[in-house]
Amino acid sequence: MELVERFLKYVSIDTQSSEENEAQCPSTEKQWDLARYLKNELTELGLEEVELDEYGYVYATLPANTDKDVPVIGFIAHMDTSPDLSGKDVKPRIIRNYDGTDIILNAELDIRTTVEQFPELKHHIGEDLIVTDGTTLLGADDKAGIAEIVSAMEWLKANPQVEHGRIRIAFNPDEEIGNGAHRFNVEKFGCQWAYTMDGGEAGELEYENFNAASAKVTITGHNVHPGYAKGKMKNACMIASEFAQAMPQNERPETTDGYMGFFHLYAMQATVEEAKLTYIIRDHNAGMFQLRKQVLLDTAERFNGQYGTGTVEVELKDQYQNMLTRLQDKPHITEIARKAIEEACGHCHVVPIRGGTDGAQLSFMGLPCPNIFAGGLNFHGRNEFIPIQSMEKAMHTIINICKLTAQQ
Repeated sequence: MELVERFLKYVSIDTQSSEENEAQCPSTEKQWDLARYLKNELTELGLEEVELDEYGYVYATLPANTDKDVPVIGFIAHMDTSPDLSGKDVKPRIIRNYDGTDIILNAELDIRTTVEQFPELKHHIGEDLIVTDGTTLLGADDKAGIAEIVSAMEWLKANPQVEHGRIRIAFNPDEEIGNGAHRFNVEKFGCQWAYTMDGGEAGELEYENFNAASAKVTITGHNVHPGYAKGKMKNACMIASEFAQAMPQNERPETTDGYMGFFHLYAMQATVEEAKLTYIIRDHNAGMFQLRKQVLLDTAERFNGQYGTGTVEVELKDQYQNMLTRLQDKPHITEIARKAIEEACGHCHVVPIRGGTDGAQLSFMGLPCPNIFAGGLNFHGRNEFIPIQSMEKAMHTIINICKLTAQQ
C-alpha cells in the first residue's frame, strides 16, 4: 500500500480521545478500531511479535537483517486525535501543485485556510497538500506518523540490501489527553532508545519540551434572587472572569513563542453557584515552571482573602517534564536523527517543543525518545493540512535512522 493511501485509510477511522474518560484506557472505545486494523495490517506485512495488549497499545518487530551488534531502536506514534475538534467522517482532499493562494475548504460554509492567517502555506508552494473539508480536523497528528513508520518498515522489508538492526515499533492511544505513555511497556519494548514521529514541519528535530502541569480551578458562589441580592449574592461567574483577568495577560499562548512559557485557560463552565476554569501551565525552565504554579496558587489565595475562605480551590497536577535532562548526556541519539533528517530534507532545524510528546514521558521512564517531524501543520483544528512531500521525507528519515544506526 502506498504511503498516501495508507494515511487516507487511517484518517477515515475516528479515534478521538476523551478527557472525560481518562481513567479508562483507551479513553474511547473507537480507538480500538484503528488498533485492531493496525494489528492485522502489520501481521499481513510480515512483521514479527505483533501484539495488541489489553490497553490498546500495538507493538511489532522488524527483525535485524545483519549479524552486526546493532542497538535495538524504536519508532512510536499515537493513534488518537484531539478532543478539540471532531475526527469523525473526515473528508480529505488533495490539492496538487499548490499555487500559494487561499484555500477554500468548504464553499457552502465559507471555511477557508488563508495565507494571511497561516503564512506557513508559502513554504509549500508547488507541493501536494492534503486538507479537510473544514468540518473536522485531518488527523495528521498523528496518523501521519503511523503511516510513515509502517511504510518505512514495508520499504525496509522489501529492500533487504539495506542493513539494519532489530527495529521495534509501537502505536499508543490517548496521547492527546496526556496519557499516551502511562501504560507503555518500556521493558517489553526492549529498545536502547526510540523516536516519536509526532512533530510538525519537515526537517524539524525536537528534544527539548515544556515542563507541564494542569490546573483545575473551582469557584464556589452563592445564589440569591437577583431582586434581593445586594450584599448577599456571590456570583461565581463574575469571580471566574476576574480570576482569569488577574492571571498574567501577556503570558498566554497567543502572546508567546520560542522558549516563552504560558498560562492557557482552555475551558470554562460557570453558573452563579459554581464555576470551573481549566488551565494548562507550561515552561521550558524548571525554576520558572515552579514559579508559574505558585503564581496561580497565590492568585487563588488572594481571591479567598477577598471573597471568603474556600471560594477558590485549585487542583494542580504535574503532567510531564523537559526531556532534555534525559538526553543531554546521550548525544549520539540526536546526532543520528540530525544526520538522517539532513539526508532526507537537505537541512535539520532543531526547535523547542511548545507542547509535549509521549517521548517526554518515556524519556523519564528509561526510554530516551526525541521527537521527529511527521509533516503536518495546524494540528487540532479544521485548518490542519499536510504536504505529501513532507510525509515522504519523514518516511525516508526513518529509513535513514535505521541505516545510520547499523553503520555506526
